[in-house]
Amino acid sequence: MPDKKEKERRRQIQKELHEKAQKEFEESLPISRELFLDLFDALNQELEKNGCDDSLKLTKQFLETNQVQNTDKVEKFLKENGGFCDCEVLYNVEEKFEN
Repeated sequence: MPDKKEKERRRQIQKELHEKAQKEFEESLPISRELFLDLFDALNQELEKNGCDDSLKLTKQFLETNQVQNTDKVEKFLKENGGFCDCEVLYNVEEKFEN
């Protein structure tokens, strides 16, 4: 069984790995973190009213309204992170933004 010093060393390594992964995630974002958070808020409101139609229709509307130019990169990023429709963007992608 590891001693107290070894446990602390392992915790520090885990913390550093988590911070590195978070930094890499942030650097991979195709749009700003703030715009993603706005997207999640907008999707939450719209999906409560209308439900999900198993597409990215609401996400695409949001991106167009906010004049995002690299929509293909955003859509690819969302799908790579489990966001294949609007509700999955909320359920799978939004959680990755929570620290």
